[in-house]
Amino acid sequence: MSEQPAPADHARQQLEPATADGLRAYAAKTRANADQFAAVLEDIATNGLPSVEDCTPWEELREAHLARLAAQRPAVA
Repeated sequence: MSEQPAPADHARQQLEPATADGLRAYAAKTRANADQFAAVLEDIATNGLPSVEDCTPWEELREAHLARLAAQRPAVA
């Protein structure tokens, strides 16, 4: 994204401070996730793929992620 200011003929609407803070926090988390992903790719490029015995099957990862999502969701009566 460009860090140049918007042209004068297109004034931007300012965000509420809490909204701007939330957006900055989301950007920081997204940046951290991207950095982590890039580090994994760099490790694979340097060291090659891990052995199958050292990997977790994707089905287990999927089920663990679905369980985390279900735990976050409020129970329906």
